Amino acid sequence: MAFELPPLPFDKDALAPHMSAETLEFHHGKHHKAYVDKTNGFIAEKGLEGRKLSEVIAHAKETGDKGLFNNSAQIWNHSFFWQGLTGEKTAPSGKLAELIASQYGSTDELVKKLVAESTAHFSNGWGWLVLDGDQLKVTSLHDADTPVVYEGMKPLLTIDVWEHAYYIDYRNLRPKYLETITANIINWDFVSQNLDGAGVGRADQDS
Repeated sequence: MAFELPPLPFDKDALAPHMSAETLEFHHGKHHKAYVDKTNGFIAEKGLEGRKLSEVIAHAKETGDKGLFNNSAQIWNHSFFWQGLTGEKTAPSGKLAELIASQYGSTDELVKKLVAESTAHFSNGWGWLVLDGDQLKVTSLHDADTPVVYEGMKPLLTIDVWEHAYYIDYRNLRPKYLETITANIINWDFVSQNLDGAGVGRADQDS
């Protein structure tokens, strides 16, 4: 059994006009799939069959295997990213709403910080909202780096800032892409769910 490309949790046209079906066809159907295919090739070569995706990522990090790490981590990052998007309007509620109000004052202020962090992130990578202890934290990680390999960094939400995530719809306008998706297609119910600390498992899979 090999890792698989997880299906999108929505129809390809569900996020339009904020994220087009064409973007999803390329981003999910080609880029995400390429990471799956390359990882499967690596695990077959290295005798790592039978391990969970999170275990493969951790092994690659511990052994300094950059090729395996970059591709396996990108499977997980993308799988988590898709779940954080929705074509239905949602808003923070319950414990998440309370944490946002106490730390940032409002959801708008939190979103502004996430957009600013992700805009300023140099080159490729991911903007993150994580739970650090009992506090929300906005940060970013370069290239394929992922909270999966960091203790105390519980993932709540991520935004892809690799150029292939937005070039079809927004060309090189990263700030416009970030402002648009955070205002319209964030799945805040998924963010709330991840406050239980089990976010890594929600994008994990067996091989």
